[in-house]
Amino acid sequence: MMRLSIQWINRTFKLCLLAIVTTLIITACGGRISQNAASLQSSSSQCQVIQHEMGETEICGQPQKVVVLGPYILEPLLALDVQPSGFADHIPFHQGDYSNPSQQIPYLGQWVTSQPINVGQAYNPSMEALLRIKPDLILGSEANKDQYKNLSQIAPTVLLKWDEAQPNLLKIAKIFDRSQKAEQVLTDIEQQLATAKKAFAPIVAAHPQVLLLSSAGQSLPEQLRSFQTDRLCSALVANLGFKVLPPPDLAQSAQGVPPLVSIEILPQFQDADSIILLGANFTEFNQLNAQMNFEPQIQNLQQKWQENAIAQLMQASKEGRVYFIPGYLCFGLPGPIGTELYLNELQKQLLSVQ
Repeated sequence: MMRLSIQWINRTFKLCLLAIVTTLIITACGGRISQNAASLQSSSSQCQVIQHEMGETEICGQPQKVVVLGPYILEPLLALDVQPSGFADHIPFHQGDYSNPSQQIPYLGQWVTSQPINVGQAYNPSMEALLRIKPDLILGSEANKDQYKNLSQIAPTVLLKWDEAQPNLLKIAKIFDRSQKAEQVLTDIEQQLATAKKAFAPIVAAHPQVLLLSSAGQSLPEQLRSFQTDRLCSALVANLGFKVLPPPDLAQSAQGVPPLVSIEILPQFQDADSIILLGANFTEFNQLNAQMNFEPQIQNLQQKWQENAIAQLMQASKEGRVYFIPGYLCFGLPGPIGTELYLNELQKQLLSVQ
């Protein structure tokens, strides 16, 4: 009888223990299922649809690995304090990955604290390099339309218009939940422009008319490009209060490319109080320091201007009001960082000769 009672107690204990363990497992699984359901619901609620040049792209969560195609797209990203995992430059300034960005990415490199993988050229990125990164997001421009299908198979892809600086900043800010930061960036730029406009007021009053020209090289070609007042490089000059002289009656291309002006007709612009010449030869770069390569090119362009007889007939030349600025500051960087750098260069050159 005693042996039977002990067996019954053991059996009852085991059954109770099994029931307790089963209850714990069910409770844990139920909790895990609830957590997973909540996580899925949360993830779904964090998804957003971004409209862009190729339609719509759904982005869920906040991307951690971002590949950027082009400096004009990298610029707003850096202005929002977001670092790239991969980068494709517009021009092959550098071969290999960006282990030392400040020396390898013109101007913007000083804001890059990561070491992005080089994914080729902005217009023709390397799919192999992209697959190696496994990005959460690819940001490019309308120049990547032909690659959009392949890019979208690698990661959610958003293509932006390269010259729409403010809309691009706001759209990228929305993706990364940094809209307040974007508004602050825009406010800071407006304040800088307002301060600069006051500083330039005496010069504008004395020498209001500016001829803005572009040279696609370090020499002085037979033809230069002139700008409408609403284009990227001229808009800032106009915002400072200057009157940017319009180009001759020549039609611009459908892409808004400034018309070519023969250097022989420069004397027709004798009413120009000042001349700003934008230039850079993007084919003569080495890998030592991409940013510093602009300086000798500008110096060479200045020398060629001084040696040109027609250029020296200009009243602005005779009075020492011809200024030479890297065109990359406004062509390649149309956003907030480029605006600040371009403004600083204008202040350094124009305000130093009041």
